[in-house]
Amino acid sequence: MLLGSLLLLLLLGAGGFLAGYHLIDIPPANAQATAQANVYLYADGSPLAQAGKVNRENVRLSRVPESLRHAVLAAEDRDFHSEPGVDPGALLRAAWNTLSGKGTQGGSTITQQYVKNYYLGQERTLTRKVKEFFIAIKLDRRTSKDHILEGYLNTSYYGRNAYGVQAAARAYYGKDVDELGTAEGAYLAALLNAPSAYDVGSRTGNQTRALARWNHVLDAMVEERWLTAAERARLTFPAVTPARPAAGLSGQRGYAVQAVNAYLTRHGIVRSDELAAGGYRITTTLRKDRVDAFADAVGARVLSRLDPGTRPVDRYVRVGGASVEPATGKVVALYGGIGYTRQYVNNATRRDYQVGSTFKPFVFAAAVDRGATTQYGEPITPATVYDGTNKRPVEGWTGSPYAPANEDDHSYGGITLSTATDRSVNAVYAQLAVDVGPKAVERTAVALGLPPDTPDLNASPSIALGPATASVLDMAGAYATLANHGRRGGTYSLVEKVERIGPRGPEPLPLPATLAPPADGGPTRQAVSREAADATTALLRGVVEGGTGTAAGAVGRPAAGKTGTAEDDKAAWFAGYTPELATVVALMGQDPKTGAQKPLYGAMGLPRINGGGAPAEIWAHYTSTVLEAEPVRDFDLRVPEHLRDAPQPPSDPWAQQPWGQEPPGRDPWAQEPDLWHEPAGQQGGHGRGPAATRSRPPGTQ
Repeated sequence: MLLGSLLLLLLLGAGGFLAGYHLIDIPPANAQATAQANVYLYADGSPLAQAGKVNRENVRLSRVPESLRHAVLAAEDRDFHSEPGVDPGALLRAAWNTLSGKGTQGGSTITQQYVKNYYLGQERTLTRKVKEFFIAIKLDRRTSKDHILEGYLNTSYYGRNAYGVQAAARAYYGKDVDELGTAEGAYLAALLNAPSAYDVGSRTGNQTRALARWNHVLDAMVEERWLTAAERARLTFPAVTPARPAAGLSGQRGYAVQAVNAYLTRHGIVRSDELAAGGYRITTTLRKDRVDAFADAVGARVLSRLDPGTRPVDRYVRVGGASVEPATGKVVALYGGIGYTRQYVNNATRRDYQVGSTFKPFVFAAAVDRGATTQYGEPITPATVYDGTNKRPVEGWTGSPYAPANEDDHSYGGITLSTATDRSVNAVYAQLAVDVGPKAVERTAVALGLPPDTPDLNASPSIALGPATASVLDMAGAYATLANHGRRGGTYSLVEKVERIGPRGPEPLPLPATLAPPADGGPTRQAVSREAADATTALLRGVVEGGTGTAAGAVGRPAAGKTGTAEDDKAAWFAGYTPELATVVALMGQDPKTGAQKPLYGAMGLPRINGGGAPAEIWAHYTSTVLEAEPVRDFDLRVPEHLRDAPQPPSDPWAQQPWGQEPPGRDPWAQEPDLWHEPAGQQGGHGRGPAATRSRPPGTQ
């Protein structure tokens, strides 16, 4: 009976084994095991952010130092390479120790632990243990030991929210795994047993336990002849970095990640679902020193002046900024707001605020690029005289009547185009847009860098006043084209390199040739002629030197720029550049509760916010900071003689004060013969009819 019982048990055991072996197959990997974070890096390779539910970055076994591999084997499974994937003796010992009260023990090999991490889960049930047993046997027969060890290293938990040896190397030493030494590798191996008990950077009581475990790992390496006694004697316990949160999405990091993800998906480099799955290593063009400098400038010039408790309108203030290198088209800095975890809308990339008069340089560039003339065939130059009368109807437009108001309803009379640019005169630029052709202006703006689908970018006289709602980043790219003498690549560049972290290591993804920066061999084209771009730059230097953007002159080096204000003062802009850097800053008004756009009257204790105020101040603060160590360069402009600015002809003294009102009883038009009258038989260059018909503009008294 005893013999029969034993045979029956053997038969049942053999039958159960065969049944289990055939019924339990290797399942697909669980989602948690395959999930990885997306790693974002600054241009110099330093960490920018990490996004994803699981902090993991898979690496090939070849990237893991041999000393670290031996340390893990010494700590977890010394016979890994010589024994099968399941150790029955260890399982029996673990079961006996558990039943006899000596403590719960797993008795698992590295193969079994990998199966648990990669294919199953962490639940402690008999069913899971049985599945683990059979899957480990099959896996050991079907794949190599190196493959299993690689998977184990990439799926194990090391504490500090680090899954996998690469994430652990970053969490504890701020290094990539292939930079770790023997002592550091032994410490990571020690963590596998109980991360919370051996993390010396998170709890003061862990030092003694961690040192003992670290010594045990090294001694085991010596016993296995993976380390000599002399090498062992020279090793000291390695210092680890203090425990700190991973580089998540707080501050400016979240805005950068948001912008980069949009860039990757918009250009078809990576699909949105692929990004969501994780496992990408993305090197951006952003520079940490410049991102930090932008945040410092906003803090100094705006945030420090806000007092929402006393002035409720201060709650509406939003700031967006972007900075692009003209020569390369690389985006080197973004400012999206006060912090991504506090305000999710990215003010650097949103497209819902009017750009205002920062659009006007595109109109002038279009005029020069196309050799446009006034309604009467006169070439358009900075010295061309236009009628700056408030609410003056545009001429030559066949659509609905259009008579734009100037800021504060000021009338300027006859002024040069150069002066109209300095003072941002709407009446002049609306007429200029008609003279050039609104459709031609639209095409020029797109050629310079604005997306064709920019909202409210419509071919009408109003296009000159900036109703289009391009983003701050879009505008920075377009101004960078002007700064680069009219040449640009396919678009601004926000990404240097994208790698997919696959089973064989980082695999570079090809970037479309049109996205490669010109400095890296990417294609370039002449968006507008150099003559047009340089003439525009020369015109915009006057805005900084004596126009509405004089606050930007604090940069202390040659600069060009333009101010802008959205309708109802809901946004204020300054777009400017030096030879080295094009930067755009916008202040926007938005109700934090409803999201509605709001005027900024009274914000920061000022009657109104305009582009020549805080935006220009931020621009100057940021630009002077990041270029402080660079030599001062002047613009290399090639402006033909006929496009150079000329002084405005003399007129009645009071007419030199366009911001004031004319004296009572004076007829300004009768006192400006130099602007509105020429010798018989000649025509002036001011965009109106012959001299005999323009002695008094329509509507004047």
